Amino acid sequence: MTNASPPSSRARALVEGAYDTHIHVAPDVMERRIDDVDLARRFADVGMAGFVLKSHYVPTAERAQVVRKVVPGVRVLGAITLNGSVGGLNPSAVEIAGRLDTRVVWMPTVDSRNQRDSRVKDPAGAKPPMWAALQDDLRSAGIEPPAVDVVDADGAVTGAVRDVLTVIAKHGMTLATGHLNAAEIVAVADAAFDAGVRCVVVTHPEFTSQRLPVDVQRRLAERGALLERCFTTAHTGKVTWRRLLDNIRAVGPEHSVLSSDLGQPFNPPVEDGLAIMADTLLEDGFSEEEIQTMVVVNSRRVAGEDAR
Repeated sequence: MTNASPPSSRARALVEGAYDTHIHVAPDVMERRIDDVDLARRFADVGMAGFVLKSHYVPTAERAQVVRKVVPGVRVLGAITLNGSVGGLNPSAVEIAGRLDTRVVWMPTVDSRNQRDSRVKDPAGAKPPMWAALQDDLRSAGIEPPAVDVVDADGAVTGAVRDVLTVIAKHGMTLATGHLNAAEIVAVADAAFDAGVRCVVVTHPEFTSQRLPVDVQRRLAERGALLERCFTTAHTGKVTWRRLLDNIRAVGPEHSVLSSDLGQPFNPPVEDGLAIMADTLLEDGFSEEEIQTMVVVNSRRVAGEDAR
């Protein structure tokens, strides 16, 4: 199911001042429902602070700077994802990104060893991610990059990961764990905090290639990580809303950050995602304070506003 009711006015008010820290919009190498400039204007209309431009394939900080000039009332922030198209675990790419005021660095996603090796099937009726078709095209053409490893045979993070973490810490950027598996996420998060990284986000722990058990989520939260709860993970049937909501309660709302992961042409408008989540949480008995902590306070932390 990809349709959703428009958010209520109460939910709209709860997400005012929030950042959506995980979206996919045009220009991109696949079809998107909106571009970054038009989305910034819509965010201004609904009173949201801004968003982080995520791409699996290209850095977005330069785009973000242009959009901020065109729509100055909305903070559009750049990101980089350490897949093969940017050289994988490439500290030079991360350094340049940092100098361009990039806010979020994702560990490998589509090119992570876990994502490549994962044979987990989506539940019946779940929509596959749009990037899957592109990865198949690259593979068919013989130009898919090699998988990016973040740990060695003993499970310790590689030297390349440590080099990247040093740069992330230097520039005060947020680290997101991408599509790593549970053991890799724990190893990378521990190394990140040891390296002085300001903020660590566990990327959609309910996603099919993550599926982090609650005890692992709690262990990461105790170390200081935020668990990212994405609208599309439940909305497209990759996990039930019941499981996602129960996981939030089990780990604690203060340790969660809400994001949409929207931008696909078949899904709801990007600017509606967080407010629809807020309505869902209200219906399930979460308090307004808990929702604002997850959607406003913690999203601003991910965006770097707590350090700005």
